[in-house]
Amino acid sequence: MASAVEPKKKSSVTYAFVCSILASMASIILGYDIGVMSGAALYIKKDLKITDVQLEILMGILNFYSLVGSFAAGRTSDWIGRRFTVVVAAAFFFSGALLMGLAGEYATLMFGRFVAGVGVGYGLMIAPVYTAEVSPASARGFLTSFSEVFINVGILLGYVSNYAFARLPLHLGWRVMLGIGAAPSVLLALMVFGMPESPRWLVMKGRLADARAVLDRIAETPGEAAERLADIKAAAGIPDDVDGNVVPVPKRRSGEEKQVWKELILSPTPTVRRILLATLGLQFFQQASGVDSVVLYSPRVFQSAGITDDDQLLATTCAVGITKTVIVLLAAILLDRVGRRPLMLSSSGGMVASLVGLATGLTVVGRHPDVKVPWAVGLCVTSTLAFVSFFSIGLGPMTAVYTSEIFPLRVRALGYAVGVACNRA
Repeated sequence: MASAVEPKKKSSVTYAFVCSILASMASIILGYDIGVMSGAALYIKKDLKITDVQLEILMGILNFYSLVGSFAAGRTSDWIGRRFTVVVAAAFFFSGALLMGLAGEYATLMFGRFVAGVGVGYGLMIAPVYTAEVSPASARGFLTSFSEVFINVGILLGYVSNYAFARLPLHLGWRVMLGIGAAPSVLLALMVFGMPESPRWLVMKGRLADARAVLDRIAETPGEAAERLADIKAAAGIPDDVDGNVVPVPKRRSGEEKQVWKELILSPTPTVRRILLATLGLQFFQQASGVDSVVLYSPRVFQSAGITDDDQLLATTCAVGITKTVIVLLAAILLDRVGRRPLMLSSSGGMVASLVGLATGLTVVGRHPDVKVPWAVGLCVTSTLAFVSFFSIGLGPMTAVYTSEIFPLRVRALGYAVGVACNRA
């Protein structure tokens, strides 16, 4: 009987694939915001005549601002649903891009960065969680990795934007680079109406028939749909024999938010505690690896290595974006075949070797400021490309995939939000 059902349900993976792409559009926008700032910073400093410290604050404070978004996203997604939380993220991205693009002075630019940073926090949290909840079990890892894939696509587009608009007048070029990021946000908000709501959220709101309809479309077999519905109902405290489109929510739901905090943070079971520690550890080390330094400051790194021409700098930076994008696509293909753990271990080891090579190259270049050392420059460029490659094959995509799928349904949104907050901090 199973063999007769399977061909009929092949469309479920296609449907989940489309939903994942739509949700991951938020990741493209946040990736663009990260990538475009690396090149725009060269021109912002010249045009606004700001100091290195002011530039460092402008670049790095995005992580602090996104803390606000990641925590707010967990609550917002439980309140209005995963789908409309994507709209909220798009609204922040749109507003932030416009403010930065129209900024006439440093203070307005910083305010725009704050608004965009909140959007980054929303996007980092909601895309993997939504994708994990609408994906069939057999393709969950592959589809959840889309958020990281699309972040890299966005970073690459940011680099390309730097290269494309670098020849505009100084006062205009960086503003176009930043402001053009508002356009995809409108497209994202419109795309949301083609996405179904997360079945978990529908069940938590008592809309069982709606949840069943979504599960019937995304599950590979009717049996999988029924099993997932039963699991979600159990997590929501709804008896298995309760049916209907709108069912009464159990009374204990009035204090559910406090209960979820208690189950996750205050008095977790040994299993939940272990999951939380694994999530915090992965999210911490993903960011502590220094990947943001390479992405945000790659033009400065290449300047230090002896590449001084602006066109060469931005072209080399584009090579970083292309490498990251190609490798993360390879990771998405391999993660369900090879497994999470082997990719994570090989990724970490390769990143260590790459950073040692980069540090060696920069040290040699720094000790010979008046002489160009070709092998040291080549080592810096090669080590940078190797670093982003090793990051993108493991620690980059695996962190979102792993930490979004291991939490129990009841605490998944908050648990993932706490992990993202640790990452940003």
